[in-house]
Amino acid sequence: MACTFGIEEEYLLVHLDSGRVLAAPSKAVTRCCEAAVAPYFAPEMFRSQIEIASPVFNNLHQARSFFCEQRGRLGQALAQEGLGFYGAASHPCAQWLRQQARPDPHYRQVFADYQHVARRSLLSGLHVHVGVPVGLDRMQVINRVLYWLPLFLALSTSSPLWTGHATGYMSYRRVICAEWPHMNLPEPLANWAAYERYRALLQRTGALAEDGDFWWAIRPSRRYPTIELRICDACPRLEDALCIAGLFRHLVEQCLRPGQDIPALSREIRWVTQENYWRAMRHGLQGLFIGVHDQLPTNALGWLAQLQALHPADTVDAERAFAHARRIVAEGTSAERQLRRLGQARDAGMSEVQALREVVMQVVEQGQDVGCYTTAAPAFAADSTAL
Repeated sequence: MACTFGIEEEYLLVHLDSGRVLAAPSKAVTRCCEAAVAPYFAPEMFRSQIEIASPVFNNLHQARSFFCEQRGRLGQALAQEGLGFYGAASHPCAQWLRQQARPDPHYRQVFADYQHVARRSLLSGLHVHVGVPVGLDRMQVINRVLYWLPLFLALSTSSPLWTGHATGYMSYRRVICAEWPHMNLPEPLANWAAYERYRALLQRTGALAEDGDFWWAIRPSRRYPTIELRICDACPRLEDALCIAGLFRHLVEQCLRPGQDIPALSREIRWVTQENYWRAMRHGLQGLFIGVHDQLPTNALGWLAQLQALHPADTVDAERAFAHARRIVAEGTSAERQLRRLGQARDAGMSEVQALREVVMQVVEQGQDVGCYTTAAPAFAADSTAL
């Protein structure tokens, strides 16, 4: 079963000379961003943050063409203002207390409700939507893929630094996400009926607005007939983001196939998933995980091999996604590259400010190094509205 998919990428706006995040971009800068990537531009909760929300894709070639185009456009437009876009999940030295909330009613309410937790969440994620045919229970599909979520986080980690310090976590973004309600692993709900009962309970008791949403690491979208992967850190390198999107789409497709022998979500699987989730946050790809086979310890490469053994690649996209995932394991994620660059800059005698700027510029350069920018429109037809 071939599923359509969509991708959302979040970026911070930074000064190219200093690497600092813009606390309050001018209206001209915001208009510049919007004009560069319209109609795919979406504002975020901070004025210094934007999102590109893709159209619906049928394959990774379409996704690559689209993001090459949009990242290239955005980078060129911002460079004329002396700015760039920063595509990792956390900025190494942003002064988050100086950041300004976006002044629209929805975000004003978010900051009023969550106060310091909201103000501290200067973070960027990678979100992947995969379409699920109408009539299928999306909560049951989520339960089938839940065990593998920490692997997707480990492949994407890009937030090891915060306020000028190494945090000891490869995804400090997910540590901060845990401060929010309804933002960790989804509740253990057996099916869609249980999801609706849970949602109704929270609404009835005032814990969730009528139009409110959950921010789980994976969730059924309220706007689209999709399952949305939200656990991943933002990926500066486009190919890493495409790899994760391709792997997640493949996993969902496999779980939708009739006759698949996929165990139901048990308390034990959830315990293992929660433990692997913490290990992925803390150690990234260097962690030792609880494998799917007899719960024996495995490294990231072995864990990836287990995924491929259970859900073999049956398309070109899936084969390429698995191949690139192995490359990520071998070469490291953005988190590891950032820590290496910081160490190299310090060893070269740079000041701490200079060393942190080196990290910022590495992320900016990798985000804009798409190698396929063209002024032509993407070579495919799709609805301009994201999934």
